[in-house]
Amino acid sequence: MFKAMFLALISVAALLSGSVRADDAPGYSMVLLTENFPPYNMATDGKNFAPQTHITGIAAEIVRAMFKRADIGYSMTLRFPWDRIYKLALEKPGYGVFVTARLPEREQLFKWVGPIGPDDWIMLARSDNPISLNTLADALQYRIGAYKGDAIAEQLTRQGLNPITVLSDKDNARKLLEGQIDLWATGDPAGRYLARQEGITGLKTVLRFNSAELFLALNKDTPDDVVQKLQTALDQLRKEGLVDNIFRKYL
Repeated sequence: MFKAMFLALISVAALLSGSVRADDAPGYSMVLLTENFPPYNMATDGKNFAPQTHITGIAAEIVRAMFKRADIGYSMTLRFPWDRIYKLALEKPGYGVFVTARLPEREQLFKWVGPIGPDDWIMLARSDNPISLNTLADALQYRIGAYKGDAIAEQLTRQGLNPITVLSDKDNARKLLEGQIDLWATGDPAGRYLARQEGITGLKTVLRFNSAELFLALNKDTPDDVVQKLQTALDQLRKEGLVDNIFRKYL
């Protein structure tokens, strides 16, 4: 009897410490949050809230296929603003957020699955604007638009460029067209996709200043075996050509 009680106490302690593997917890499921970040993730109606069945995009399709292959349950919701869903994934066990850049300062904050896709960082200008840039320092004299809370905006701020941020990156396309900003710091292909959705064409790339990879970021308390199953599933899907097929569907 003493042995049975001892084993029971060990089991309870394991649960409290969070050391139980997902394999030992039937029905394990994750809460996945995302935002409007076309063409990677977006609401089918363009709004800032969408349930699981109304979310589309490159990353949304890849993440769905990944969780199905790994046989891990999940719910998926698109919400706004980015700062809020990022904080939820950072603080709440069982939560994840996608897609986001895997930066050195974020490395220890999450567990990572990916890469899901590329996200080059570029400066866009109107085609009739004679601006020419060789380095980021050359942009100091200009008004730069960026997306609030995004890794690009954070990087520019750290380098003293003080971008003018908005809560929706597509607003920068209109501000650039109307001359409210001189440059738009955004991702590629995301920026061009957003501009096309607003009916804006003819923008030119005046600087390509970074290449980033986008990932699914999971709360750091996510069991390691869950992370490994998802990574293995993604690697398999990429090898089978499914990831490339999804990209071709949108671009």
